[in-house]
Amino acid sequence: MLTPLADKWAVLLQTRKRDGSWVATPVNLAVSDGRGYFGTPAKTAKVRRLRNFDAVEVAPCTLRGRPTGPSVAGRARLLEGKEAEAATRLLTRKHPFVYRVLVPLELRGKRTSGLVYELTVS
Repeated sequence: MLTPLADKWAVLLQTRKRDGSWVATPVNLAVSDGRGYFGTPAKTAKVRRLRNFDAVEVAPCTLRGRPTGPSVAGRARLLEGKEAEAATRLLTRKHPFVYRVLVPLELRGKRTSGLVYELTVS
C-alpha cells in the first residue's frame, strides 16, 4: 500500500487531535519492506497527537502540503535505538539535503532532538 508513495518527495500526514479533528502536515517519507519512515522534531504538537492516537492517514502531496492523491489509513509507531538509527539512514539516503543540512539546523534552532516513526498501512 505504501509503494505508490515511495517515489514521492513528501506525503501529507494527518494526525488526530483529542477533539476528533484532524491536522495535516507534510513530511518526508522513506519506504522499505512495505513500511514507511518519517521524522519530526521532538517538541512539536504532532508528537503529542501521535502519543495520544497512533491512527494516521497519509496521502501524496506537494511540497506545501496540497494533496495530489487519495489518502490511506495507517498507524504510526515511535522508533528507538537501532530501529531509529536504521530508519534515519533510510531517510538520509532518500532525502540527503534535508537530513544532512536542514534537519540539523532546525533541531539546533529549536533546541530539541529528532524522533523517527514507522508507518504501516492497513
